[in-house]
Amino acid sequence: MAELRSRRSVLAVPGSNPRFVEKARGLDVDAFFLDLEDAVAPLAKADARETVVEALNEGGWGGKIRSVRVNDIASEWCYRDVITVVEGAGDQLDTLVLPKVTAARDVHWLDTLLTQIERARGLPVGRIGIEAQIEDARGLVDVDAIAGASPRVETLVYGPADFMASLNMRSLVVGEQPPGYDVGDAYHYILMRILMAARAHGVQAVDGPYLQIKDVDAFRRSAGRTAALGFDGKWVLHPLQVEAANEVYAPGQEDYDHAELILDAYEHATTVDRRGAVMLGDEMLDEASRKMALVVAGKGRAAGMVRTKGFTPPEN
Repeated sequence: MAELRSRRSVLAVPGSNPRFVEKARGLDVDAFFLDLEDAVAPLAKADARETVVEALNEGGWGGKIRSVRVNDIASEWCYRDVITVVEGAGDQLDTLVLPKVTAARDVHWLDTLLTQIERARGLPVGRIGIEAQIEDARGLVDVDAIAGASPRVETLVYGPADFMASLNMRSLVVGEQPPGYDVGDAYHYILMRILMAARAHGVQAVDGPYLQIKDVDAFRRSAGRTAALGFDGKWVLHPLQVEAANEVYAPGQEDYDHAELILDAYEHATTVDRRGAVMLGDEMLDEASRKMALVVAGKGRAAGMVRTKGFTPPEN
């Protein structure tokens, strides 16, 4: 099972632009990826690889999750992306983002190549994780197998733009409802399918970007929908979106404090008092309450939240 690391905000950084790379170091994001795929023109990809390796080795990323998005495995660039980046900066890399994953075999291929490079370079085998991006109908149909294809898989990422195109959806606005769809959420099934596969295999689920970068209110609404479902975070494309993502995907302070109190009260009642009936004030708690509290407390802890209320055991 993947380690629970906070991915509230995942910053996309063009790997070919040193200025953007330098700016990314100072942003308050949980994770970032240096992009070698869509953000880099074909003729610039070779130079971008070297820029990415240099940026990773220079460090200065603090506690951020360090990732690189390589090109998809059907392209002529993918294998060279992986070899150059991992041989050049594998010890400074946490995960690789693999786009356009359509089947478990895509993950198997990357897992095998990573293992070969790690052994050749004396790197710990299996430490570099994989983030699988689901971007079309084929990937969604096979998403359960993709999520469980390798212990390296840490995250499933929804890629909305390519997915909308793969469905022939009549819309050019990524992240908004298509024209004519006025009841419910046109993306609900897709999002829940990805989320179910992620949770079934103990990995995280991350929502894709919202392209109207200056409309922070619309970004917040889009993020709020997937946060409510249980997604762990969202890709951000601009510094304006960072604060909103960090806020939306973390529990509120009151909810976090309450979750920690539930866990304390349940632990005390079942181990110290040895009672199955657990009360927290006027609230009756059970095992299901504990599980729900673990989710909220886990997200808060991963985000570095500090509780403001301590637990006082009830007097017998």
